[in-house]
Order: sequence, then structure tokens, then C-alpha cells
Amino acid sequence: MKDWIVILLRSGSLFFLTLALVRIIGKRNLSSLNPFNYVNYMVIAIITALISVNVIKNFILGLIALAVWVVLPIALDYLAIKSKWIHDLVNGKPTVLVKDGKVMEENLIQVRYTGEELLRELRSKSAFNLADVEFAVMETTGDINVLMKSDKKPVTPYDLGRKVSPRPESQTVILDGNILNEPLSNLGLNQDWLKVQLENIGVSPDNVFIGQVDGSGDLYVDLFDDSLEAPLPKVKQLIYANLEKCQADLTTFALETGDSQVKNMYINNANKIEQVKGKLEPFLLR
Repeated sequence: MKDWIVILLRSGSLFFLTLALVRIIGKRNLSSLNPFNYVNYMVIAIITALISVNVIKNFILGLIALAVWVVLPIALDYLAIKSKWIHDLVNGKPTVLVKDGKVMEENLIQVRYTGEELLRELRSKSAFNLADVEFAVMETTGDINVLMKSDKKPVTPYDLGRKVSPRPESQTVILDGNILNEPLSNLGLNQDWLKVQLENIGVSPDNVFIGQVDGSGDLYVDLFDDSLEAPLPKVKQLIYANLEKCQADLTTFALETGDSQVKNMYINNANKIEQVKGKLEPFLLR
């Protein structure tokens, strides 16, 4: 058999075999591989390439070598789940670089980091002042995670004692001008609802590149025609505005009537709406 046919057959079979092996090994973020996993992937790729171009002439022996570099890491991953000692042996341990605001020089030497390299990594985490850093640790992947001092952290609604509405996952209901039925069904909506929403903002589905609906039922669209600007969804703001209008109307009625009983009724209802507004404000305006 001619060499090019052999290489063609080997390459084709190894292509699908490698695809299957990568799926078996599992999902990995290439940017966060630890050194062992990185070397493992590289060796698998090299062995596959050598078999493919017929450098390793014995196909069976090549597959055996490939199997070793696939099966053993999977076995080690399984054992690492069961044993902390094996996990640390294979993946290593995180290394503390800054603790209680102080740089751990011995640990820097252990990971072969200079002070300038540490400062560079801290800047990449938006920590430009070392005095603002409470804790920094190098993960087994080489990434550095930083905890800022409590008085340097961004203020959150929790710090202010304010409630905010949850942010459910948005569903993409239009893509490339095509309406997607499954995401609509997940939200309990249908195409008729979507078409009504698009009509209200004067947009045709054919002109929508991406359309998303959030958990509150607000529709956001990005149009193919960038010269047109689609209005932003204001469903929650309109609800809050209607509540304010109802409260204002009740207050006006209370001022206009001369009947004390009716006046009290209007005032009581206006106060109830004020209480409802206070409960709904975090969900409608934030």
C-alpha cells in the first residue's frame, strides 16, 4: 500500500479516536490547566502526530502508548477525588503569597517569583497598591487570586442593607432573525407574545440579530441595521410609574373630598401603595 494512503487512513482514524479520547478525559479549560495536565495533553498530541505520519510504524504499539497516557491520568483523577494526598501529589497545593497584608518572601522563592512579577500579577487583578491587599494565593494552575482589605472592597447592596432583585439567566429567543421556540417555552412564553413585544417597539423579527428575554420578562434586541436604535425595555419602570400615579391620584382625591370618611379611605389606600412601592422598589428599579 502506498505511503500516502497509509497516512490518510491513519490520520482519519486517529482524528476520530482523538476526538473520542478528549471527550473521555473530560472538559478542561486550557487556560487553567495545571502543569501535569498540560504535559499530558502535549504527550497525547505528540504520540498521535507520530502515529499519524507513520514515524511510529507499528500502529498497535502506538495505540498502546496512547492508551497509557489516557488511562493513567483518568485513573489518577479518580483517585484524586477519593484521596486528598493523591490530589495534592498530582495537582500540587495552592501557595500563599500575601497573608494579612504581608508578602511571604519564602513562598515567593518557592514558586520562583520576583517581587516585580508579584506586583504585575496583582495589577492584573486591579490591585495597584500592595497596601490594599489582604490575601493573595497562587493556585495550582498558576493563577493568582487576590482578596482586598475590607475597607478597599467595592460596596455591595448587602453592605448597604439593601435588597436587590435576583438575576435569572436570560434566554436567547431570536438568533440571526430566527425565532427559537425552546427558550421561549422555558420562560412560559410563545411566539405570539414575542411578536406583540416586537410590534410595540416597531421592529420586525427579520431585522433582529439577537433577541434576549430576562427573568423579568424584558425583551432586549440587537438589530442587523446598526443605524437604528431599538428602545430599551422599560416594563419594570412602567409598573413602578403606574404605582406612583395611583398613589398620587389617591392623595389628590383625599385633598379634594370633603367627606372625612372617604378622605381617610383614600389616605389609607395611598399609604398601602407606599408600602407596596417600598417592597417592590429593589426589584423594579435596581
